[in-house]
Amino acid sequence: MAGVVRRTAERCRKEGLGPPSRASVYKLLASVPTPKYRLRDLPPAVRDALYNMGPGSEVPGHQVAFYCFNYGDLAAMSFAAGLPWLALYQALRLPGYRDRSRGLVEAVALARGI
Repeated sequence: MAGVVRRTAERCRKEGLGPPSRASVYKLLASVPTPKYRLRDLPPAVRDALYNMGPGSEVPGHQVAFYCFNYGDLAAMSFAAGLPWLALYQALRLPGYRDRSRGLVEAVALARGI
């Protein structure tokens, strides 16, 4: 995160703009849309974790991560661990994790430098 803030500040200075505050960057990252995934294109283990979605659904990446860590098997969690860091960043902020699941997503975030 420090690198994102630093690079953003450098870019703003080059353009003659005042850099945003760290809090502004965090707020932006919390609201930027994550990539969407079509349910039918996902691996079977991930589809099973997204148990309440219809076959034609498009699911934002942060929700895919949340469901995989909370309801998925090892294959689904492995898939979620490889999602883009923005999806994991936003997934960390969702309420409703089971204790075991919260620990797993935090460990993945730590390993990925999130």
